[in-house]
Amino acid sequence: MSNSGVFLTVNASGAVKAAEAKNVVMVVDVIDMSTTLEAALDAGALRVFGASPDASRAPVKLSPETIGEMAGRAAREAGTGVIIISEPRVGTEEERRARAGRTIRGVLSTGALIDAVYPNIGAETTKLGEFSGKVVVAVTDTGGVAYDAAVTAGAPAVITGTIARTIKKRGSEPARAAAKRAVAAAEQAGTGISVVAASANSLEDILAAEYIMRLIIEEGFIALGK
Repeated sequence: MSNSGVFLTVNASGAVKAAEAKNVVMVVDVIDMSTTLEAALDAGALRVFGASPDASRAPVKLSPETIGEMAGRAAREAGTGVIIISEPRVGTEEERRARAGRTIRGVLSTGALIDAVYPNIGAETTKLGEFSGKVVVAVTDTGGVAYDAAVTAGAPAVITGTIARTIKKRGSEPARAAAKRAVAAAEQAGTGISVVAASANSLEDILAAEYIMRLIIEEGFIALGK
């Protein structure tokens, strides 16, 4: 691989640098964005994305409208709808829609429909409705911002991973699924992998990102390539 290797970084700024290096970017936001999206995949979601809230002050370039358009096009092609995951966790749907306004406008601009807007509460989110066959966008402050930043900076692929249990995965299963997903994406792109702890202030993200990185290495994707 032209840029093979596994790297660990933090924050949206780290995600941007990883994207500029043309690495596959894996965003790890254990509480709750990447856990919510892992649960959505378990529940049969067709595609998952992350996006920045409207009011984000992250010092990086963001484009939630673009993420919304990507999600909307994916939904239209599959003949399905889009589920928005937003914050606050405790609050009204109107508040969650307001924070995700730019993403929602992007989705609607493609002609796709918003089927539901749910709170970002991790694995429990999938108990709120039907996720099978849906496209899901998590609009959140840390994980969503890091994901958005990586996409906007041109990463060849942006994915998510968690170590937290979901409805279907226990023990090391969520992390191993994330590692395999990262290796598959890197093999397809012919490049390296950067595992991004969504927040340098969240020890759980840093420890989880390091653990997933070690599993990626166990999968055979090491600094010298497979």
